Amino acid sequence: MSVYILVVDDEPDVEALFRQQFRRDIRSGRFTMEFAPSAPVALARASNVADPSLILILSDINMPGMSGLEMLPKVRAERPDVPVIMITAYGDAETRRKAIERGAIGLLTKPIDFALLRHEIDTRLGQAA
Repeated sequence: MSVYILVVDDEPDVEALFRQQFRRDIRSGRFTMEFAPSAPVALARASNVADPSLILILSDINMPGMSGLEMLPKVRAERPDVPVIMITAYGDAETRRKAIERGAIGLLTKPIDFALLRHEIDTRLGQAA
């Protein structure tokens, strides 16, 4: 089964950063990363995937139009099987509380701790196997 992670962020350099950090995993086919530049694009993508190959959604909170926090309950309603981790530059207690209340399994602050993120991805891959 081919599994993938959906990364939602309006900043174009995020894709390059993630592809660099996970280049060996992507090259080896361990998983695929898809990138959505906005919450509406991410919602469409998540709802179009009917099989369990989508194992994780990583979403920025601050985006123009629909924020990650606004997207969160919608994607959880559509795909309750897919965990969502929010990413923000502002990891204050209130933001964390809102993210968890709306269905996120966690919140990562920028700059991203890629070792912690890799551990989370490894956990999801183990559950998908």
